[in-house]
Amino acid sequence: MFVNDCLNVNEKGHLTIGGCDTLDLAKEYGTPLYVLDENVIRETCRSYVNSFKKFYDGNGMPLYASKALSCKELCRIAKDENIGLDVVSGGEIYTALQSVFPMEKVHFHGNNKTADEIKFAIESKVGKFVVDNLYELELLDKIAGDMGKKVNISFRIKPGVDAHTHNFIRTGQIDSKFGFALETGEAFEAVKEALKLNNVTLNELHCHIGSQIFDIDPFVTAAEIMMDFIGKIKNELGITISELNLGGGFGIMYTSKDEPVPYENYMEKVSVAVKAKSAEYGLPVPFIYIEPGRSIVGEAGITLYTVGGKKEIPNVRTYVSIDGGMTDNIRYALYQSDYTVLNAGKADKEANETVTIAGKCCESGDLIQEHTKIAEVEVGDTLAVLSTGAYNYSMASNYNRIPRPAMVMVKDGKSRIIIKRESYEDLVKNDI
Repeated sequence: MFVNDCLNVNEKGHLTIGGCDTLDLAKEYGTPLYVLDENVIRETCRSYVNSFKKFYDGNGMPLYASKALSCKELCRIAKDENIGLDVVSGGEIYTALQSVFPMEKVHFHGNNKTADEIKFAIESKVGKFVVDNLYELELLDKIAGDMGKKVNISFRIKPGVDAHTHNFIRTGQIDSKFGFALETGEAFEAVKEALKLNNVTLNELHCHIGSQIFDIDPFVTAAEIMMDFIGKIKNELGITISELNLGGGFGIMYTSKDEPVPYENYMEKVSVAVKAKSAEYGLPVPFIYIEPGRSIVGEAGITLYTVGGKKEIPNVRTYVSIDGGMTDNIRYALYQSDYTVLNAGKADKEANETVTIAGKCCESGDLIQEHTKIAEVEVGDTLAVLSTGAYNYSMASNYNRIPRPAMVMVKDGKSRIIIKRESYEDLVKNDI
């Protein structure tokens, strides 16, 4: 029934997370409320670290893709668990700095890094710039030269792999705003250009084929293509690329229809491909990075709401209105993303009512799920939407001037605030 062991049902029939009664959490902290289980996050981080030890003899490191959920506490956990960070903006760099994160373990992504962001990243001693295009390469070289610095870079490569996922979150194919294409020769020309520059050192290649992927084969194919490119660079330019970043995109369970692949299975099959290609080209096995984000925090999180109204339209549908919506979870509006929704106070009861969960925004598309089955709902009930740890708070907005919710971390039956609920004063603090 549940996506992981942090969720359970207590003797009252209430949904629990991390040993905490969700109705008690809703009462203490208010709703909407994001809740994360710390043990699940840490256990997932450790599973990736242990996989590197098992399949790469420790010659690699996971980088938490902080776009999934960027906050100080997640940076602190990543630091504790000896993993790096993948950041995509000056704001995410600033968050890492404020968390006293080791910046040499930070990789800076993005298809349009501004000059100010690049300068800030160099000043912050970011470990690696993942360069997306020739314009950025030239700008980065100039800014680094002006600052008297030399920076390590990676190239984001489009390997041309179809990841069998949603069109909006497929990023490995040639028609993408991200990266250099292999099949056009663009990527190889970019490598030659980088070797001419004085203020950058190219020592890594990167690829990312998409998100919410359940099939291992595309990852294996992408790894083989990237190793072939490393072999081509060695054979034709005499340069050994010593690091390979294979991105993320590992699928998680949102509903019972999802069947995620155990992450260790992915790590094992890809490692076999990488080692075989290394032997084929007479190359040392590169230092491997991966970038899990959703898979680290997604299933560890839920969102709690209070039902404020119920509207039955005969022979059409029944709307259940909640005190949140697209301002705290826009993924249904964007992607029609499936979620599991529970009546948290009746978690032991049969899901016998079909409803559409409607948000409170002045927008007809503000829905969380349509035609979903749930235990009979009454006004005042607490609803729980599962697997909301990734791309919910990070994509939240103040549309309709609605304050962003608080976020609570739970562990072993105890809870604590890690992000405060926004106030109305917060909404106007930048107004003049």
